[in-house]
Order: sequence, then C-alpha cells, then structure tokens
Amino acid sequence: MISDPVGATDWRQLASNATISDGMFIGGERRAAIDGSTRPVKSARDGSRLIDLAWAQPADADAAVATARTAFDHGVWPRLHPRARGEILQHFADLIEEHRKEIALLISLEMGKPIRDAYQIELRALIRCLRFYGELADKESGEVTPTEEGELSLVTREPAGVVAAVVPWNFPLTLGGWKLAPALAAGCTVVLKTAEQSPLSMQRVAEVGAMAGLPPGVFNVISGDGQVVGRHLGEHPDVDVLTFTGSTEVGRHFMTYSADSNLKRVYLELGGKSPNIIFPDAPDLDAAADAAAWAIYFNSGEMCTAGSRLVVHAEVAEKVLERIVDTAAQWFPADPLLPDTKMGPLVDERSLQRVLGHLDRGLAEGAALRAGGQRVLSETGGAYLEPTVVTGAAPDNPIIREEIFGPVLAVQVVRDEAEAVRIAGDTPYGLAAALWTSDLGTAHRVSRALRAGTVWVNCYEEGDMAVPFGGVKLSGFGRDKSRHALEEYTYLKTTWIRYA
Repeated sequence: MISDPVGATDWRQLASNATISDGMFIGGERRAAIDGSTRPVKSARDGSRLIDLAWAQPADADAAVATARTAFDHGVWPRLHPRARGEILQHFADLIEEHRKEIALLISLEMGKPIRDAYQIELRALIRCLRFYGELADKESGEVTPTEEGELSLVTREPAGVVAAVVPWNFPLTLGGWKLAPALAAGCTVVLKTAEQSPLSMQRVAEVGAMAGLPPGVFNVISGDGQVVGRHLGEHPDVDVLTFTGSTEVGRHFMTYSADSNLKRVYLELGGKSPNIIFPDAPDLDAAADAAAWAIYFNSGEMCTAGSRLVVHAEVAEKVLERIVDTAAQWFPADPLLPDTKMGPLVDERSLQRVLGHLDRGLAEGAALRAGGQRVLSETGGAYLEPTVVTGAAPDNPIIREEIFGPVLAVQVVRDEAEAVRIAGDTPYGLAAALWTSDLGTAHRVSRALRAGTVWVNCYEEGDMAVPFGGVKLSGFGRDKSRHALEEYTYLKTTWIRYA
C-alpha cells in the first residue's frame, strides 16, 4: 500500500498524457454548444492551452434548465425515497474516491492549486460533503401541529425545484459540492455553472455522478461567461433557487436578476476581508504567527476567508511579524504539479495584474512593503507572485479596505482589546475572523463582539461539514454546509386535513 499517493506520483507525466473531454454535461451526456462555440482553457501553471471546451450561450443554458425542469417535474429523483437518494450520493462519493487522481490533476492544471492540496484537501472536501448529505438525506422530518378533533395539520419540507448554482474558480469542487450535495439530497435538480477559469474538474465530477446513478437531467454542468450565462440563469423563469459564491459586486446583480424575473430565492456567499487578531497572551506566539502565514498564503491567498488582515497587539507585533516574514520564504511559489509545492500561481494573468494594482495603489497611499510584492517565475508563463507582507497602511488604505484575493498580508498594530475589536470590525465585510488568546473571558467577549459568520479561537479555517458557513454584511447571507443548508433547497408546505 502506498502511504503517500501524492508524493509517489509523477504528476507532470500524468499531465502530459491526460485526456480531457471537450463537451458540457447536460441531460446525462457530454454535449457541444448548440452553436458550436468553444473557448480555449489555459493552465494556470504555465499558460498553455489544455483544451478547446464547449462554451455555453443562452440557448445552452435554456437546454440545461429545460432538462433539469423535466427531471424535476416528471422524473423519478424528487419522488425517490430520501434513503435511496442518499445511497446514490454515498456511491457518488465512493466513485469520486476512485477517480481522485485524475480529478485532482484537473484542478491543479486549471487553477494552479498545488497538487497535494488538490488531492488531499479539495477532493477530501467533496467526498466528505457527498457522504454527509448522503447520510442526512433521510434524517429530516416534518411536523404535526396541534389541532381540534377531526382535523390534522401536516408541515412538510418539499424540494424547491430547479437549482442554479454559480460557483467560483478558487475551490471549484469544495464550493460546488457545498451546493450540489444538499440540493440533490433534498430532491432538487441542479444546473451548475462553472467559473470561466476552472471549468474542467466539475464537468468530470458530473460524469462520475451519472456513473453513480444520478438520472439524466438531475445534475447538469455548463461552462460559459458569467455576464452571459450566469445572468441568463439569474433571470431564468424556470429556475426556482439560485445559489452563488463570488464577489459582492456580482452578488448584487443576482439580486436584481431575481427581482426582475420570477423572484427566485437567491443565496449569496460573497467577499471577505477577515481579521486575524493576535493578543500577547496567545497560547503559542510562534504557532499563531505560522497560522497567520498559512491563512493568507494557502491557495495563493485566493480564498474568501483568507486572513488578509493581521491585527496584532503592539507588545508582540515585531516578534510575530519577524516570524511571518521568515515563514513566508517557505511559501515561495513553485510548479503546482510538484508534490512539495506549498503555493502555486494565481489563477491567471488578469488576477495577477489586479493584485499588483491593489499593491501599487496601497503603497502610493503610504503603506510599506515588509516582504515580497514582486512577480516571479515569469519565464514559466504562469502568474506567480511572492508571498507579500505590507505594514503601515492607514485604515482607509485600499490594502486594508478592499478584498485583494492574493497572497498579500496587511498588518495593523493595536494597543488594547477595545482597539482590536474596533479595527477588526472596521470593514464592510463579515465572513470570518480569528483571535488568539489564553484567556477564556477575552475569547468569549471578542468572539461575540466580532460581526462575522465564523470566528476561530486559537486556530484558523477549522471546522467540518456539521457546522454552517456563510457571512453577514457585504459577505452575503444564507449558509452552506450543515443540515441548515437543506433549508435553502426546500420550502415549507402546510397541509390541513378535515377528516370528520
């Protein structure tokens, strides 16, 4: 038995021999675009062309929604015993495990995630998500409310209908799984639109879902431009629920699309500018500093919950900062197909230039570079950026205020708990936050004071499928994960029966 399947695999050799399908997945099969449209999909690691992929237009979105509508209105899936749906989701997870290497390779190629993270983290997240909702599918029940004799009232949760899921490129399977698994468990049918930058891995997942027994039309995956296909799904009268993870700007558009069409339910998980607070009494300052580095450099900082603001007490600021700068060297980017790579490239050239633009504006407004800030490995053709630390930024500096979505850590020094809470909360976002302290009272007071959907104490990015995930303020609303997510894909029906 191989103890380390990632380290024992020649991923570059696998990449050179990889077979990639070029169609969308609609109605249980791969299809070309109706008008023949294609788009070259490029690899984040070197900019090379991977495939010319079928590229959806509004007519293709209509076809996907129509097959999902038919599968919901007339098909077997919503009418199966929930236990049977759960068993198919469990089998789905087993087959993803069998195809784990090929799917991890697609993730690493399309968006630059280090192969070890793609295999161990992204695929693990999808597998656990499918198993969680597979197990939960038949555990939800309705209510019988008190009535007079001769009457019976039933409150049931009914599947909401056709779900459109629009997902981002940074975690194409994790975030996609958080939406498709509870929707399928609830008895809905799904049309998932991939991000333009990472359309390949989820297309393959959809094929595996059909192998697991998902009936045709139950799970469809299309790839196209957000402004065209994403908008069309948002305005589509046969879509009952739209769930989106991405930028706050696009989330606003989906609210408008719903208002202007059929008032479909919309659930949004949007941007973040998460504070990571380190107090002098942190249980282990070195561990806190290392976690702060991980929180911003993991996934190249392309993470909505990235700990992009280090809020550190003045008493320990320099010690923590020195440790982070030293640790940053371990995150120097490299080829994502090498098993030892910790940080790969940004997803594409456009993203790199956007991050560099944020840096330029922030530095011009008074911030200072403590480490990094330079493009590297440009000869590879990939968009690689050094792990970066910025200090001295004023509260209104764009590096402090705006979501950069790259490996850029902004350091803010505070002098007491009250200032830490005030600085941490001085953002329009409210997705996540963290604090490090040995004092239970401090932990309780500060975690309650922070307006965020998730607060970690003496850790970062911990959790499992049993806990909900989502934000407040401009980070959106609704919740992925946990049994609460099922509520987004069902509606309450009251049935009142007079039998005497």
